[in-house]
Amino acid sequence: MNAVQLLEFLVSTPSVSGNEGKIAINLSGILSAEGFKIQREGNSIWFTLGNGVRPHLLLLSHLDTVPPCAGWNSDPFKAHIEDGKLIGLGANDAKGSVAAMILAAREIQHTDAEGSITFAFVADEECGGEGIRTIKTKLGDIDGAVVGEPTGMQVCTAQRGLLILRCTAHGKASHAAHAHLGENAIHKAARDISRLAAMEFEAHEELGATRAEVTQITGGLARNQVPDRCEFFVDLRTTPNLDHTTVADEIGATLESEVAIHSHRYEPVATNASEVVVRAALDAAGASAGIGSVTTSDWAFLKRIPAVKVGPGDTNRSHRPNEYLLLSELKEGVGFYGRFIHTYFRMAAREVVHV
Repeated sequence: MNAVQLLEFLVSTPSVSGNEGKIAINLSGILSAEGFKIQREGNSIWFTLGNGVRPHLLLLSHLDTVPPCAGWNSDPFKAHIEDGKLIGLGANDAKGSVAAMILAAREIQHTDAEGSITFAFVADEECGGEGIRTIKTKLGDIDGAVVGEPTGMQVCTAQRGLLILRCTAHGKASHAAHAHLGENAIHKAARDISRLAAMEFEAHEELGATRAEVTQITGGLARNQVPDRCEFFVDLRTTPNLDHTTVADEIGATLESEVAIHSHRYEPVATNASEVVVRAALDAAGASAGIGSVTTSDWAFLKRIPAVKVGPGDTNRSHRPNEYLLLSELKEGVGFYGRFIHTYFRMAAREVVHV
């Protein structure tokens, strides 16, 4: 299979999160037949090339997709090519990155590398990151990583995290006709929501400021009763300069409502521009500086590993109907990953000599 045929196969193999078994089995079979020594845990697969010594580089992307939404003009699970686009669910996010990484692996499969390279294609990225969290300890020590996501081949050196708070306003119930005997929890929540709308946290150099967004609210038991409870959820897309616990504590000290952390596993991450993985990625991309990414990814679970996020496609096409990847973008991705691998090991070798 060439790059386009491989992407067609990947897109035409349904792999909505939680149902990646078929794609894991079929892709493992294809890669094993080509001589790659596949390892598998659940529906995540990986293989390692090189001489088994460090530096150890990780190229990571995911096999799963979100479910198809409304609005598709064709079968989302049947890839087809039209006007230079390969259209189908997951083509952009992130099976294009998977296909491009595999083509790059083929190019170096029988060459000598000054280190080791693991290619990992995981499940469950779209619904919590269980795939990478499960296999991470099995991959050994990693010195640098590239996360394949649709970034327009721009090198992302920082990524927002996700902090979700559950806020509960407590009141006192009464008959609505005798409201003076009660305390309206919805009114209390409304005051807090106004406070949240006015809050802004310290800005990050690449990602800007973090603000709170109320995304769900429930309260009240009857139309003729003053509510004694109102619950609302707050979504914060955090930046690497912010600590989740500190942010939650600051909000808790500001609101009348009770504030609890609902989810904080997606930590914000950033990699210093001096790291080899950043310099090699920028060199391979022909760029002078990295950018920030507002979307989360499995990079959140590689904290303390120098990493970047870069891949073919456009993040604005993800999770939308008629998702596609330009064939020219796929070709560009294959070229980038190949250049990056060679550049990374060349730069890493210079670092060792310098030391």
